[in-house]
Amino acid sequence: MPQQTKSQAQLKHIHGNGRLPNVIVTDSSRPWNMNSSSGDDEAPKDPRTGGEDFTQQFTENDFEATPPAQRVQFILGEDVDDGSHVSHPLFSEMGMLVKEGDEIEWKETARWIKFEEDVEEGGNRWSKPHVATLSLHSLFELRGLLANGSVMLDMEANNLEVVADLVCDQMVSSGTLPAGVKDKVKDALLRRHRHQHEYAKKTRLPIIRSLADMRNQSSSKKKKSNSKNLRPAQNLPVITEDMVKSPSSQSMARQTSGTELAEQQHKGNTHFMRKIPPGAEASNILVGEVDFLERQLSCFIRLSQAAVMGDLTEVPVPTRFIFILLGPPGSQSNFHEIGRAMATLMSDEIFHEVAYRARKRDHLLAGVDEFLDAVTVLPPGEWDPTIRIEPPAAIPSQEVRKRPPELPKEEIDEEEEEQRLREESGLSRTGRLFGGLINDFKRKIPWYISDYKDALSMQCVASWIFLYFACLSPIITFGGLLSEATGKNMAAMESLVSGFVCGMGYGFFSGQPLTILGSTGPVLVFESIVYEFSMAQGWDYMTFRFWIGMWVAVICVVLVAIDASALVCYITRFTEENFATLIAVIFVYKAIENVVVIGKTFPVNQGIYDCICTPPLQSNASVLEFAKYKWDSCESYNGTLVGHDCGTPPTENVFLMSVVLCTGTFILSTILKEFKNALFFPSIVRQYISDFSVLIAIFAMTFFDYSLGVPTQKLEVPHELKPTLSTRGWLIPPFTEKNPWWSPIIAVFPAMLGTILIFMDQQITAVIVNRKENKLKKGCGYHLDLFVLSGLIAICSMMGLPWFVAATVLSINHVNSLKLESECSAPGEKPQFLGVREQRVTHIMIFLTIGGSVLLTPLLGNIPMPVLFGVFLYMGVASLKGLQFFDRILIMFMPAKYQPDYMFLRQVPIKRVHLFTIIQLACLIILWLIKSFPQTSILFPLMLVVMIGIRKSLDFVFTRRELKILDDIMPEMTKRAAADDLHQLDAEVGFCQKYLPFFGGRGKREPKGSLDAGLDGAANPNAGAQIKCNISNANEKEFEAQSSLLKK
Repeated sequence: MPQQTKSQAQLKHIHGNGRLPNVIVTDSSRPWNMNSSSGDDEAPKDPRTGGEDFTQQFTENDFEATPPAQRVQFILGEDVDDGSHVSHPLFSEMGMLVKEGDEIEWKETARWIKFEEDVEEGGNRWSKPHVATLSLHSLFELRGLLANGSVMLDMEANNLEVVADLVCDQMVSSGTLPAGVKDKVKDALLRRHRHQHEYAKKTRLPIIRSLADMRNQSSSKKKKSNSKNLRPAQNLPVITEDMVKSPSSQSMARQTSGTELAEQQHKGNTHFMRKIPPGAEASNILVGEVDFLERQLSCFIRLSQAAVMGDLTEVPVPTRFIFILLGPPGSQSNFHEIGRAMATLMSDEIFHEVAYRARKRDHLLAGVDEFLDAVTVLPPGEWDPTIRIEPPAAIPSQEVRKRPPELPKEEIDEEEEEQRLREESGLSRTGRLFGGLINDFKRKIPWYISDYKDALSMQCVASWIFLYFACLSPIITFGGLLSEATGKNMAAMESLVSGFVCGMGYGFFSGQPLTILGSTGPVLVFESIVYEFSMAQGWDYMTFRFWIGMWVAVICVVLVAIDASALVCYITRFTEENFATLIAVIFVYKAIENVVVIGKTFPVNQGIYDCICTPPLQSNASVLEFAKYKWDSCESYNGTLVGHDCGTPPTENVFLMSVVLCTGTFILSTILKEFKNALFFPSIVRQYISDFSVLIAIFAMTFFDYSLGVPTQKLEVPHELKPTLSTRGWLIPPFTEKNPWWSPIIAVFPAMLGTILIFMDQQITAVIVNRKENKLKKGCGYHLDLFVLSGLIAICSMMGLPWFVAATVLSINHVNSLKLESECSAPGEKPQFLGVREQRVTHIMIFLTIGGSVLLTPLLGNIPMPVLFGVFLYMGVASLKGLQFFDRILIMFMPAKYQPDYMFLRQVPIKRVHLFTIIQLACLIILWLIKSFPQTSILFPLMLVVMIGIRKSLDFVFTRRELKILDDIMPEMTKRAAADDLHQLDAEVGFCQKYLPFFGGRGKREPKGSLDAGLDGAANPNAGAQIKCNISNANEKEFEAQSSLLKK
């Protein structure tokens, strides 16, 4: 007590009438324990700001014997009294005390935003960001320092000199620091800080100096010389006993011009400032060894208000936390690891918040203990500690560590939850006419203005141009096929006009403008059947088609009125991925087939090309001299082409050139699309190259074709805006003499088939676009889409135009081209998928440009068709990416040790996965065969309905858990009692395991993995058998036990 009174008297003499709080500082050599507690850790305030009492007493409330995670959750759950304890993003920087020439200074050695970056001494540069790997010993040492060293919370200081004064006074008052070395410790803390970006020029003064500072060059040199005289001349990289006992002149000078120097220095690394999150504060870790100390000193400081501390930090970010660790020589490497541990803790999301909210030492220790509970230890003999771990692509959320585990709800009605989700997406019946359409209007109207504002991005420009070429070629190709199938009643010109009309109408008024309309194969088959029937009956085809279109529009409106789109909820991943895979494979197959057709039209091994260049009649040159000139250069030498084949250029290289153009476009598009993840160029350049990848590939391959001059097939676009047949106009008469009066009535029967075709094509594509994986925020519009489509079909029928419906592959590529990813702010942070840029402008611009393609004929006529075939190939392959069905097909050909770590492989036996894939693959083959033959292709939409039935029958082959993981659970027609659910689940397991062992199951009841829902209720004797039952990941055994009890 007398010694303590003496120390406080000395401090009172130093700081005036201010009082120093009773900060507990214990011997660092004492072993730490997990529940160590200390006294009040409130830091002193700057005595020069006033003479008030700086002591704030806190009541010591020790934590109960609870796990660290619960203690941390209690700390984070407390209300923040004021804004000073609100957490900010942290930038951590570690500096070590080193000797550079004759100077002793703090050298920046590592920094953290989210991941660690180290200064590589050999290359004198920053390392790649990597996951910090710490030794367990360093974490234990750090905990001991926090438990037994100085902890000063809410210190009031605005510069580093005040911090050094308060820290040294605190240590002297506690007896940790001998008074004789106080000035040396302070001088060590006030040594200048040199950062990595300053070492390029090896100068003793800051690199970046303002013009105003250059005018004061003489005074700067004087300060430099004074500081030189005060620096030691020893070769040891430590501060020695020869150092002066008072703060150096350099330190004193820095306080007068610290702000200027900080601003000048920070200008040298402003490019890194862009990586710092807005509102960030700094955490500085200072570690080093000095030979005037006999034992180590440590202090954890939190300032009450963040302040810029001169040149303490690499970037002009205010400092909030400072951790100081000084010790005797021989412990530099150990100190370095402890400093890394401290910086890693500060970059941890949970400890970072604990550090802001901590009111005493025990709170910090609880944060360290929780961190130790959450760390993963790697055995020393099974990995190389020198290997840097790359930052992961996705970081799991840490919210679970912040909040206590939620108690399971007593009742969770799974069917009601599914019904709620269906209502949110508009897939539930409203019980009133046009109720779903009205809800779609209410859902989409608030977003209508933003659908145009959100398109202000270069990404939308790239998507527009890419999809323009992707849509134009199929429309023209489809027009050519339609011309043959309908006797030229509809051809390329009608397809272009239909694309313009349907695209503009759908883009302005649809519920989901991300869906791209296009021509489909089933529609072509339907048109050919109607044409052949009309020709056989001697009827006017366009008039009969007019009435079919009117009936289709009426039936679609009726379907909208009765909320028939609610049936879309029965289209699960099984059906939609079968359909999407089929269309993608067709795109790939057709692209390759078209190139092969070019090879048959222009074979490589042709006969003799009967055309030779001969000299002019009055020339003395011989025939041999002119025979060397080719077909395209003969006339330039005044030669004459003679032969039967001179009317056409030689075509032996057309096929090979077509193969090069097609594969080149595909490979170039694929490589450039992934260029955003490359290592070259700034991120904005990489993003633009990725967005415009297909456009770059088209232009590059077109220029390549033009430079070589090979006569490849070019895109043919109509030149005039008029119907293909001169005998028809743009409006179709509803009645003609050729058709009987009852023909409009019987048109309802083919209209029913056409409605099924259009409904299935439209809604399956809409389901694929509206997948939850796409993270769409503006809601769905199934009823509104079908209503708008019915109006467009009526308009196309009146104008004699082809019907356009949702095109699957084009829609998938439209969504993929508009995907949004987070900007990589912190070094090493991987971009995260945020969603899709939902807007209408790209859809409108695509079809507006298609309508104006007639005016662009001179330019479009130079694009080779093989280049567009390469675009088809790219779209087909790109559409397969992300399909779980396609991934499972690839897994069938992989050895087990090379299979990717998919979640469904963890939870479902591989044999059951293969069985599900084989069934789905068989359905795909059946769809392919039905679509391939003209006689059966009209039944393709009906087979999609059959696919839904096949998926329903899989409930008897697979358990509900397996279907939940591999597919989606189909909604029930009626709500069943929970006892029936229990019986069905037990029957599913029993049936599959008892009677179907050859499908990959086992004869006995096998221990199963996690299930998707939990048993939340039991039988209620008062309410009968109304049992709320769901299966969850954690309590399947409990479910089995309770189900057996219920049976008894």
